[in-house]
Amino acid sequence: MATAIITGASQGIGACIAKRLAKDGFDVVINHYPSDSDKEKALAVAEECRAFGVKAEYYSADVSKFADCENMVKQVKADFGTIDALVNNAGITKDSLLARMTEEAYDTVIAVNQKSVYNMMKNVCSVMMKQKHGSIVNVSSVAGLYGNAGQVNYSASKSAIIGMTKSVAKEYGRKNIRCNAVAPGLIRTPMTDVLSDDLKAKMLEAVALRRYGEPEEIASVVSFLVSENSSYITGQVIEISGGLSM
Repeated sequence: MATAIITGASQGIGACIAKRLAKDGFDVVINHYPSDSDKEKALAVAEECRAFGVKAEYYSADVSKFADCENMVKQVKADFGTIDALVNNAGITKDSLLARMTEEAYDTVIAVNQKSVYNMMKNVCSVMMKQKHGSIVNVSSVAGLYGNAGQVNYSASKSAIIGMTKSVAKEYGRKNIRCNAVAPGLIRTPMTDVLSDDLKAKMLEAVALRRYGEPEEIASVVSFLVSENSSYITGQVIEISGGLSM
């Protein structure tokens, strides 16, 4: 049985990805931030995944910290035997205009959104190299492609993920490890729920389909990218935005 790790999988897009991969037949590792509320959510996601007849466990780790990622990957390898797919989904926002953005807000977003991707890929790629196969999907954002006012920190983190994706694809392709990214647009999640109505309306005006995307629509693309159906695809960024860039 193939195993997939999904970071930040206690809710939102990450939870949907975990459930979709479980439906596809993957054993799933549900990473969550070390808090009681996130643990409860992760437990619920794991139970939903198990309903598909797969093994599903949840692991507490602050993926912005290298040691936490290192320990989690070692434990997952011991518990599951293989790590066949990694989905780097963990992310936060601390939005404000650059003139008002604190150093702490910038550093925290970079650590959670971008450093976590390094932490996880560094540790998982060594496992995948020994296996001589693996697929990584990094969750970027349209903000990483086009920028967004009030999100210098978030845009920087998501843009960096794109560069990292392409670099890892080139470094590890010869080892039969693929690395791709998805760039979601305006998706209906707890993160977008906190946006102002005015901002939501303005953003929807720029979307060709004139609607929010659903987390399940992101999960379906991730499902494709970790499957053998995409066996000759690596180093790519797939925008999932309803035509935001058109």
